[in-house]
Amino acid sequence: MKASQFLISTLKEAPADAEVASHKLMMRAGMIKKLGAGIYTYMPMGLRVIRKVEAIVREEMNRAGAVECTMPVVQPAELWQETGRFDKMGPELLRIKDRHDRDFVIQPTSEEVVTDIARQEIKSYKQLPKNLYQIQTKFRDERRPRFGLMRGREFIMKDAYSFDRDQESAKASYQVMAGAYRKIFDRFGLRYRAVAADSGAIGGDLSEEFQVIASTGEDAIIYCPTSDYAANIEKAEALAPVAPRGSAQAAMEKIATPGKSTCEDVAALLNVPLQTTVKSLVLATDEKDEQGSVKKTTVWLLLLRGDHDMNEVKVGKLPGLADFRFATVPEIEAHFGAKPGYLGPIGLKQPVKIVADREVAVMADWICGANEEDFHIRGVNWGRDLPEPAVVADLRNVVAGDASPDGKGVLAIERGIEVGHVFYLGTKYSKAMNATFLDVNGKPQFMEMGCYGIGITRLPAAAIEQNHDDKGIIWPDALAPFTVVLCPISPDRFADVKAAADTLYAELLAAGVDVILDDRNERPGAMFADWELIGVPHRVTIGDRALKEGVVEYQHRRDTEATKVPVGEIAALLRARLQA
Repeated sequence: MKASQFLISTLKEAPADAEVASHKLMMRAGMIKKLGAGIYTYMPMGLRVIRKVEAIVREEMNRAGAVECTMPVVQPAELWQETGRFDKMGPELLRIKDRHDRDFVIQPTSEEVVTDIARQEIKSYKQLPKNLYQIQTKFRDERRPRFGLMRGREFIMKDAYSFDRDQESAKASYQVMAGAYRKIFDRFGLRYRAVAADSGAIGGDLSEEFQVIASTGEDAIIYCPTSDYAANIEKAEALAPVAPRGSAQAAMEKIATPGKSTCEDVAALLNVPLQTTVKSLVLATDEKDEQGSVKKTTVWLLLLRGDHDMNEVKVGKLPGLADFRFATVPEIEAHFGAKPGYLGPIGLKQPVKIVADREVAVMADWICGANEEDFHIRGVNWGRDLPEPAVVADLRNVVAGDASPDGKGVLAIERGIEVGHVFYLGTKYSKAMNATFLDVNGKPQFMEMGCYGIGITRLPAAAIEQNHDDKGIIWPDALAPFTVVLCPISPDRFADVKAAADTLYAELLAAGVDVILDDRNERPGAMFADWELIGVPHRVTIGDRALKEGVVEYQHRRDTEATKVPVGEIAALLRARLQA
C-alpha cells in the first residue's frame, strides 16, 4: 500500500472527551471516529488492526476444531423469553419492535440463537461434540459508555459455543478452548494473565478471564508472585485466619463518637487501628408470591473488619442471599433503632440474620456501632457480649499481603483489562430451551454447553494501554496496521531516493511483508511524527545523503536512535526481525 492511496487522518490534539491513553491515541491516529455515545466508525487504519486480530483468532479457533458461522444481529424476543433473559438482563439489552409490534433484541451475545440451532440440528450423540463460533457485531446499551473502544455500546466480539454429550466431555472442550485462548494471546505479543473468574450473569461454575495487564484496567487481578495462582477480585478467596481468637481483655463500654459515622473516623477519634473496628452492612431479601408481590422480607446483618470491603459476588452465593438488596432506611431503623453509620449487632430492636466475615469471627475487643446516633461500643467480644455467629463466611475482597489460597505465598494485586472469557455453562441454556439429543441408549439428554468470548475491538485498545509513549502508539508486530513503513526523503527531488524506495517496497511486498510506502512528499519531521503516532513498529528512512554512503536508516519504534544498514541488507534484516 502507498500512503497517497490510503486515508491517513492524524490529529495534533485528542478530543476533549477522550480520557485514557488508548482513546486519545486511537482518535489522534485516525483509527476511529466517534459517531455517537459509545458508537465509533472504524477508519481504514483502525480496521486493519481489527482485521489482524480477527485473523489470528480465526486461525486458532479453526485449528482447535471450532466451526465458523454468523448469527443475526437482530434476534426474535421469543428465544430470549424462553431463557428468561429478555426481562432479567435489564436495560443493557436493547429491545426494539418491528412494524407489526413484535419484540426483537439487538444481540449482546448469542446463547439463545446458537442453542436454537443446536436443538434443530443435533439429534444424536454421534453428532457431538460441536463448537460453533462467530465474529460478529454486538450491542449493549451501557449506562455510561466511556474510554473509546474499551467500553463502547457497539463492538465486535468473537463468541463461541460448545455442545457435548456429558459433563466430562464438556469440560474437555472447555480445556481445548482455554488452551486455544492462550495461543491466541501469546501470538498478540501482549502481557496477560489467565485468572479464575466468576461466571456472572451468563451463569456456570467453571470460568477464566484473560486480562491484559495495564495500569488503567478496570479489573483488579489477584495473583501470587511465587506460584501460578491467579484470580479476579470477585473470585479470589480470603482464607480464614490461622491464629485463634484472642481472649477478651477489655470491658464492653458505650462511648460517644459525635458525628463519626465511618470506621475510619471512629478509629481516628479513638486513636486505634482501623483493624480493631467492625463495619455493619444491612441487606434484605424478599420472598414473593406468584403475583410477584412481597409476602416476607428477611433482614441480614453482615459484619466485616473496618478496613475490608464487601464482595457482592461472594455474598450473593451464600444460602438465602442469592437475590439480596441493600436494606432501606425504614427497614434499618425498624430493626436497629438507629440510622446507618451507628449500627451494630448489640441491642437490636428486631431479630436479624447475622453473618460474620472470617476475620471478624476471630476478633476480640472490637468496636462497632451502638445502634444509637453518635455512639459506638468498644471492647465487644463473641461469646461474652453476644452469641457466637451462626454463620461465618468469606464476605470480603482480598487485599495485597493476604495468604494465597494455594498455600504457596502471599497475594499481590495489579490492574487488568478483560479481553477474553471462557465459561463452562452446563445445561443452563439447553434445559431452558429443551435442547436434547439421543444418547447411546436412545434416551434424550440435555446438551452440556460452554461459551467463549474475545473482545475483538476492545483488544487493540488494551494493547495500546500497555504499549505507548509520549509520541504515540507502539504496536506489537502482530497487531500493527502496517508492520513496516518506508520513508523516502524528498523523492520528488532525488530520483535515486525514489528508485531505491520503489525497489525496496516491491521486494518487501513480494516477500509478503505488510509494508506501506509514504510517497506523500511530507517534510521528514511531519512524516516521522505521523508514523510514531500511528505506531508502525519498523521504519526505514531512505535519504539521498545516506544512499551515497550505500546505506539506509532502520529504526524500531522503541529505539531511541536509527541504525545505518547497507541497502543490500535491509530487506533481509526486516524479514529476520519479523520472524523473530
